[in-house]
Amino acid sequence: MKPLSLTKIIAFLDRELKLSEFPGDESANGLQVEGKASIRKVGIAVDACDYVFHKAAERGMDLLIVHHGLIWGGIRSIRGVMKKRIKTLLDADISLYACHLPLDWHPAYGNNIRLLKVLSLRKMGAFGEYHGKKIGYWGRLANDLPLKEFSMRVERALDTKATVIGFGRKVKNIGIVSGGGWSAIYDAEKLGIDTLLVGERSHSAFTLAEEMRVNLVFAGHYATETLGVRAVGDLLRKKFGLPAEFIDHPTGL
Repeated sequence: MKPLSLTKIIAFLDRELKLSEFPGDESANGLQVEGKASIRKVGIAVDACDYVFHKAAERGMDLLIVHHGLIWGGIRSIRGVMKKRIKTLLDADISLYACHLPLDWHPAYGNNIRLLKVLSLRKMGAFGEYHGKKIGYWGRLANDLPLKEFSMRVERALDTKATVIGFGRKVKNIGIVSGGGWSAIYDAEKLGIDTLLVGERSHSAFTLAEEMRVNLVFAGHYATETLGVRAVGDLLRKKFGLPAEFIDHPTGL
Protein backbone atom coordinates (compact mmCIF):
# COMPACT_ATOMS: atom_id res chain seq x y z
CA MET A 1 0.00 0.00 0.00
CA LYS A 2 1.01 3.63 -0.49
CA PRO A 3 2.56 5.08 2.69
CA LEU A 4 0.76 7.85 4.56
CA SER A 5 2.42 10.92 5.98
CA LEU A 6 3.05 10.97 9.70
CA THR A 7 1.75 14.54 9.82
CA LYS A 8 -1.60 13.52 8.36
CA ILE A 9 -2.08 10.60 10.77
CA ILE A 10 -1.10 12.64 13.83
CA ALA A 11 -3.46 15.47 12.91
CA PHE A 12 -6.27 12.95 12.45
CA LEU A 13 -5.58 11.22 15.79
CA ASP A 14 -5.28 14.49 17.72
CA ARG A 15 -8.67 15.55 16.38
CA GLU A 16 -10.45 12.19 16.55
CA LEU A 17 -9.23 11.33 20.06
CA LYS A 18 -10.11 14.83 21.31
CA LEU A 19 -6.83 15.52 23.08
CA SER A 20 -7.93 19.10 23.75
CA GLU A 21 -10.53 17.81 26.24
CA PHE A 22 -7.75 17.14 28.79
CA PRO A 23 -5.32 20.07 28.82
CA GLY A 24 -4.32 19.26 32.41
CA ASP A 25 -3.38 15.62 31.81
CA GLU A 26 0.09 14.93 33.20
CA SER A 27 0.81 12.82 30.13
CA ALA A 28 2.22 14.67 27.13
CA ASN A 29 -0.58 13.41 24.90
CA GLY A 30 0.10 13.31 21.18
CA LEU A 31 3.35 12.78 19.29
CA GLN A 32 6.10 12.29 21.88
CA VAL A 33 8.94 11.02 19.67
CA GLU A 34 9.18 11.79 15.95
CA GLY A 35 10.43 9.11 13.58
CA LYS A 36 10.16 8.60 9.83
CA ALA A 37 7.90 10.88 7.79
CA SER A 38 6.05 8.07 5.98
CA ILE A 39 4.00 5.40 7.71
CA ARG A 40 3.27 1.93 6.35
CA LYS A 41 2.66 -0.09 9.52
CA VAL A 42 1.35 0.82 12.98
CA GLY A 43 1.91 -0.87 16.33
CA ILE A 44 -0.40 -0.44 19.30
CA ALA A 45 0.35 -1.24 22.93
CA VAL A 46 -0.61 -0.29 26.47
CA ASP A 47 2.81 0.76 27.73
CA ALA A 48 5.80 2.58 26.28
CA CYS A 49 8.70 0.35 27.34
CA ASP A 50 11.83 -1.29 25.97
CA TYR A 51 10.14 -4.65 25.31
CA VAL A 52 7.40 -3.03 23.24
CA PHE A 53 9.89 -0.83 21.36
CA HIS A 54 12.06 -3.80 20.39
CA LYS A 55 9.03 -5.79 19.23
CA ALA A 56 7.90 -2.81 17.15
CA ALA A 57 11.35 -2.59 15.55
CA GLU A 58 11.45 -6.35 14.86
CA ARG A 59 8.03 -6.20 13.18
CA GLY A 60 8.90 -3.22 10.98
CA MET A 61 6.48 -0.77 12.57
CA ASP A 62 6.82 2.91 11.74
CA LEU A 63 4.42 4.38 14.30
CA LEU A 64 3.67 3.12 17.80
CA ILE A 65 0.50 4.23 19.62
CA VAL A 66 0.36 3.66 23.37
CA HIS A 67 -1.88 4.49 26.32
CA HIS A 68 0.96 5.10 28.79
CA GLY A 69 3.63 7.18 27.08
CA LEU A 70 7.20 8.11 27.98
CA ILE A 71 6.73 11.74 28.97
CA TRP A 72 4.87 12.66 32.15
CA GLY A 73 5.12 16.26 33.27
CA GLY A 74 8.20 16.92 31.14
CA ILE A 75 11.66 15.38 30.85
CA ARG A 76 14.30 16.38 33.41
CA SER A 77 17.11 14.36 31.86
CA ILE A 78 17.76 11.70 29.22
CA ARG A 79 19.80 9.07 30.99
CA GLY A 80 19.54 5.49 32.23
CA VAL A 81 16.26 3.80 31.27
CA MET A 82 14.95 6.93 29.52
CA LYS A 83 18.07 7.12 27.33
CA LYS A 84 17.81 3.43 26.46
CA ARG A 85 14.14 3.68 25.54
CA ILE A 86 14.49 6.78 23.39
CA LYS A 87 17.59 5.38 21.68
CA THR A 88 15.68 2.22 20.72
CA LEU A 89 12.99 4.34 19.07
CA LEU A 90 15.43 6.67 17.32
CA ASP A 91 17.63 3.84 16.06
CA ALA A 92 14.57 2.20 14.49
CA ASP A 93 13.15 5.58 13.34
CA ILE A 94 9.82 4.77 15.06
CA SER A 95 7.41 7.54 16.04
CA LEU A 96 5.72 7.31 19.45
CA TYR A 97 2.20 8.64 20.05
CA ALA A 98 0.56 8.61 23.50
CA CYS A 99 -3.06 9.03 24.51
CA HIS A 100 -3.76 8.74 28.24
CA LEU A 101 -6.89 10.25 29.87
CA PRO A 102 -8.59 11.00 26.53
CA LEU A 103 -8.41 7.27 25.77
CA ASP A 104 -9.94 6.31 29.11
CA TRP A 105 -12.79 8.77 28.61
CA HIS A 106 -13.46 8.75 24.85
CA PRO A 107 -17.15 8.01 24.13
CA ALA A 108 -16.38 5.82 21.10
CA TYR A 109 -12.85 4.41 21.46
CA GLY A 110 -12.21 4.74 25.19
CA ASN A 111 -11.33 1.96 27.61
CA ASN A 112 -14.41 2.55 29.73
CA ILE A 113 -17.04 2.61 27.00
CA ARG A 114 -15.46 -0.53 25.52
CA LEU A 115 -15.57 -2.26 28.91
CA LEU A 116 -19.25 -1.41 29.12
CA LYS A 117 -19.84 -3.04 25.73
CA VAL A 118 -17.83 -6.23 26.21
CA LEU A 119 -19.65 -6.83 29.50
CA SER A 120 -23.08 -6.33 27.87
CA LEU A 121 -24.08 -3.43 30.11
CA ARG A 122 -26.65 -0.81 29.15
CA LYS A 123 -25.04 2.62 29.42
CA MET A 124 -26.78 4.73 32.04
CA GLY A 125 -24.47 7.73 32.29
CA ALA A 126 -21.02 9.17 32.92
CA PHE A 127 -19.24 8.15 36.11
CA GLY A 128 -16.05 8.76 38.08
CA GLU A 129 -14.88 12.37 38.18
CA TYR A 130 -11.16 12.90 37.68
CA HIS A 131 -9.44 16.21 36.92
CA GLY A 132 -12.84 17.85 36.75
CA LYS A 133 -14.25 15.45 34.14
CA LYS A 134 -16.14 12.19 34.43
CA ILE A 135 -13.96 9.68 32.61
CA GLY A 136 -15.87 6.44 33.28
CA TYR A 137 -19.38 5.14 32.79
CA TRP A 138 -21.94 3.29 34.77
CA GLY A 139 -24.17 0.66 33.28
CA ARG A 140 -26.94 -1.75 34.13
CA LEU A 141 -27.34 -5.48 33.60
CA ALA A 142 -30.57 -6.79 32.11
CA ASN A 143 -30.92 -9.05 35.17
CA ASP A 144 -29.26 -9.23 38.57
CA LEU A 145 -26.26 -11.56 38.73
CA PRO A 146 -24.44 -13.14 41.67
CA LEU A 147 -21.09 -11.42 42.12
CA LYS A 148 -19.18 -14.61 41.29
CA GLU A 149 -21.00 -14.96 37.97
CA PHE A 150 -20.34 -11.34 37.08
CA SER A 151 -16.64 -11.62 37.96
CA MET A 152 -16.37 -14.70 35.74
CA ARG A 153 -17.86 -12.66 32.89
CA VAL A 154 -15.19 -10.01 33.47
CA GLU A 155 -12.40 -12.59 33.51
CA ARG A 156 -13.58 -14.18 30.27
CA ALA A 157 -14.00 -10.85 28.48
CA LEU A 158 -10.59 -9.50 29.49
CA ASP A 159 -8.58 -12.73 29.78
CA THR A 160 -7.64 -11.75 33.32
CA LYS A 161 -7.86 -12.94 36.90
CA ALA A 162 -9.93 -10.55 38.96
CA THR A 163 -9.70 -9.85 42.68
CA VAL A 164 -13.25 -9.72 44.00
CA ILE A 165 -14.47 -8.38 47.35
CA GLY A 166 -18.18 -8.75 47.98
CA PHE A 167 -20.41 -7.15 50.54
CA GLY A 168 -23.53 -9.26 50.19
CA ARG A 169 -25.22 -7.51 47.27
CA LYS A 170 -26.08 -8.94 43.89
CA VAL A 171 -24.79 -7.15 40.82
CA LYS A 172 -27.08 -4.89 38.82
CA ASN A 173 -25.65 -1.35 38.57
CA ILE A 174 -21.92 -1.26 37.78
CA GLY A 175 -19.57 1.70 37.80
CA ILE A 176 -16.50 1.36 35.55
CA VAL A 177 -13.22 3.27 35.58
CA SER A 178 -10.21 1.56 34.01
CA GLY A 179 -6.73 1.55 35.51
CA GLY A 180 -6.30 3.11 38.96
CA GLY A 181 -9.85 4.41 39.21
CA TRP A 182 -10.84 3.28 42.71
CA SER A 183 -11.57 6.83 43.92
CA ALA A 184 -14.70 6.70 41.78
CA ILE A 185 -16.26 4.88 44.74
CA TYR A 186 -17.31 8.29 46.07
CA ASP A 187 -19.55 8.70 43.02
CA ALA A 188 -20.88 5.16 43.44
CA GLU A 189 -22.65 6.07 46.66
CA LYS A 190 -24.51 8.95 45.00
CA LEU A 191 -25.75 6.87 42.07
CA GLY A 192 -26.77 3.71 43.90
CA ILE A 193 -23.96 1.69 42.31
CA ASP A 194 -23.76 -1.78 43.86
CA THR A 195 -20.52 -2.86 42.13
CA LEU A 196 -17.37 -0.96 41.21
CA LEU A 197 -15.14 -2.35 38.45
CA VAL A 198 -11.65 -0.85 38.22
CA GLY A 199 -8.15 -1.97 37.34
CA GLU A 200 -5.73 -1.69 40.23
CA ARG A 201 -6.33 -3.07 43.69
CA SER A 202 -6.39 -0.49 46.47
CA HIS A 203 -6.16 -0.91 50.21
CA SER A 204 -7.89 2.44 50.67
CA ALA A 205 -10.97 1.29 48.76
CA PHE A 206 -11.78 -1.58 51.12
CA THR A 207 -13.19 0.21 54.16
CA LEU A 208 -15.10 2.70 52.01
CA ALA A 209 -16.68 -0.14 50.04
CA GLU A 210 -17.41 -2.02 53.25
CA GLU A 211 -19.29 0.93 54.72
CA MET A 212 -21.06 1.83 51.47
CA ARG A 213 -21.90 -1.84 50.80
CA VAL A 214 -20.35 -1.67 47.33
CA ASN A 215 -18.82 -4.78 45.73
CA LEU A 216 -15.30 -4.36 44.36
CA VAL A 217 -13.97 -6.04 41.23
CA PHE A 218 -10.30 -5.33 40.52
CA ALA A 219 -9.66 -6.67 37.00
CA GLY A 220 -6.07 -5.48 36.53
CA HIS A 221 -4.69 -2.14 35.37
CA TYR A 222 -3.25 -3.65 32.20
CA ALA A 223 -6.26 -5.81 31.33
CA THR A 224 -8.74 -2.95 31.68
CA GLU A 225 -6.67 -0.71 29.41
CA THR A 226 -6.07 -2.88 26.35
CA LEU A 227 -9.44 -2.12 24.75
CA GLY A 228 -8.86 1.54 23.94
CA VAL A 229 -5.63 1.10 21.99
CA ARG A 230 -7.14 -1.86 20.15
CA ALA A 231 -10.07 0.36 19.15
CA VAL A 232 -7.63 2.97 17.81
CA GLY A 233 -5.91 0.24 15.79
CA ASP A 234 -9.28 -0.74 14.31
CA LEU A 235 -9.98 2.92 13.52
CA LEU A 236 -6.73 3.31 11.55
CA ARG A 237 -7.34 0.10 9.63
CA LYS A 238 -10.80 1.28 8.59
CA LYS A 239 -9.92 4.92 7.91
CA PHE A 240 -6.60 4.51 6.10
CA GLY A 241 -6.20 0.78 5.43
CA LEU A 242 -3.07 0.79 7.58
CA PRO A 243 -1.92 -2.52 9.07
CA ALA A 244 -2.17 -2.10 12.87
CA GLU A 245 -0.89 -4.83 15.15
CA PHE A 246 -1.24 -5.14 18.92
CA ILE A 247 1.92 -5.81 20.94
CA ASP A 248 0.86 -7.64 24.07
CA HIS A 249 3.04 -7.23 27.15
CA PRO A 250 0.82 -8.06 30.14
CA THR A 251 2.00 -7.22 33.64
CA GLY A 252 -0.55 -9.30 35.53
CA LEU A 253 -1.28 -6.18 37.59
